[in-house]
Formats: sequence, structure tokens, C-alpha cells
Amino acid sequence: MTLTTRRLGSQGLTVSAIGLGCMGMSQSYAPAVESDSIATLHRAIEIGCTFLDTAEVYGPYTNEDLLGRALMGRRDAVTIATKFGFRIEGGKNVGTDSRPAHIREVVEASLKRLRTDHIDLLYQHRVDRQVPIEDVAGAVGDLIRAGKVKYFGLSEAGVDTIRRAHAVQPVSAVQSEYSLWERNLETDVIPALKELGIGLVPFSPLGRGFLTGQVKRAEDYPETDFRRNDPRYQGANFDANMAAAEAVREIAEARGGTAAQIALAWILNKSEDFVPIPGTRHVANLEKNVAAAGFRLDADEMRKLEEALAPGKVSGPRYGDKMMAMVDR
Repeated sequence: MTLTTRRLGSQGLTVSAIGLGCMGMSQSYAPAVESDSIATLHRAIEIGCTFLDTAEVYGPYTNEDLLGRALMGRRDAVTIATKFGFRIEGGKNVGTDSRPAHIREVVEASLKRLRTDHIDLLYQHRVDRQVPIEDVAGAVGDLIRAGKVKYFGLSEAGVDTIRRAHAVQPVSAVQSEYSLWERNLETDVIPALKELGIGLVPFSPLGRGFLTGQVKRAEDYPETDFRRNDPRYQGANFDANMAAAEAVREIAEARGGTAAQIALAWILNKSEDFVPIPGTRHVANLEKNVAAAGFRLDADEMRKLEEALAPGKVSGPRYGDKMMAMVDR
């Protein structure tokens, strides 16, 4: 199949209808085999999944470097999104930092690691409560005018932050966790994005793998795996969430697809302004994820999924307290 494109925002950014989250190629899950990750990146380009998501903090630094090496000779075929917003010391994230001078430093370093002269979409990774968002938007606007960045995005930002940033430098996309089992954006953020003409890039669209049905309990993952500390993978939460996610598996079986494909199809069917970025470092999973664009869910299927995984039926918070404190809402 040919993967179609979608528009993010009103400033001209067009990307593949499904993107590829690259974080897991460098951190958070079991150690990756670099050759597998590079093969996945190359296959993504071949099948039209050309919206690639990274960040300086992934690794840190190693994920951008991986993309830079993998994309040599292929840069013009892809849309690269990366992020700033953290202070990294001794190889560790030690807090937020969105001071304009720091933003400029980060962008120069990201350009070198990515082996490119421009970043297609630059996100503020997390809102920095010590720096007015107007200053952040102004700094990114300067980088856009200098040709080093093309489009501006925000990640996990609340409505007030989005509006204030957009008034200074138009925002093309907001990246936030959004999926069948995490729908906190529906009350206020998504309506604001629709009003302002901003696209949504859902990360963790498969619930960090939970919606695939191919998961284990938290304690069965190694210490280095993010899911070991995910509240929704723990104890009674795990049991309740497996039961709730059964609706995804039932529709997948009826439609001859995978649970992951149905979960992605739900997002794609929700709005033409949504572009999910499921992460994988394996070619087979990539190909299955991209095939989700071929599924059209009817109103009854959409309703069944949304009722089964409605807010209140998913058990446990999406983050622990420390990470949740960094979300701007």
C-alpha cells in the first residue's frame, strides 16, 4: 500500500499519515540491535513512513546520532522532528531548560548529530515553568527565520501555553500521549487545537505496547525497561487493563488484523489532523503498523472501542508522580 500524507497545522507542514517514533532504538526498552534499527529506518523510507521522531534527550544524544548516520544520502526523503527543553549533565537529564540561549545551543548540536542543515519540526519537549513561553516561541521563530528550523511544535503542553505560544510563533503540531487508553486531551486540548488549526501527534499510540496484547506484567520486564515502573502494568491495574483491552483484540480478530492495527486505525479515524508515531525497531512491526492506514472502522466499531476503554475503565495513572509533574496540565 501507499501511505498517504496528512497536514499538520496551517503553516504548510505535510507528513506521512503514520510516523515512526525512534526513542526505543536508544532507550527505555530492552537494548536494541543497531543494525535492526537502521534496517527499520531504511524500510520506513521505502514504504513511505517518512515522519521520524527523535530528541536530544533520547540516549541522551545517541538517538539523533543514529538517525544522522542512518539517513546519510536519504535526508531529503524524510521529515525529521526533534526536541529541546532539558538540561543534560553527565549524561543525565537533570531538569528543564528552555532559555533562548540554550535553545540555540541545542539546535546547533542537534543539527551536527543529525548531519543536516535544518530541522523540519522542532518541539519544546516539556514546558519550562521558569521561562515564559513567549520567549521560547520567539527564540524558535528566530531559528525559523534563519532557516535552521522549518516548523514549531510543543509537547505535553496545556491549552494556555499553546495559545500563548501560538500568538507569538504559529504552532504546527502538539505532541502528547493519546490513544484508546489515554484520552485526557479530549476535554480541552483537542478542541483548542481544532480552533487554532494545529495538528496532533499522538505518542505512545499503542499504550507503550499494552494495546497490542503482547505484554507482560511490570515485574517480568528487566530493570532497564520503562514498563517495569509503569503503573498501568502493575498488579490489579494490569488485570483490569487487559480485560478492558479485550475489545481491541476482538475487533482485530473479526477484521483479520492485529490489535495494534486497530488501535492505530482508531486514531487515524478520529481526525485527519492526527498523525500517530508508534515506535519500533523491527521491520516486521513497522510494516504491520503502516498497514493500519488501510483499516476503516465503522461507527459501531469506534463506539465499542471507546466504551470499552473509556476514561475510568482504564486502571492506574499513565505516569508516576515525578514524570506526571512535568506535564503542563
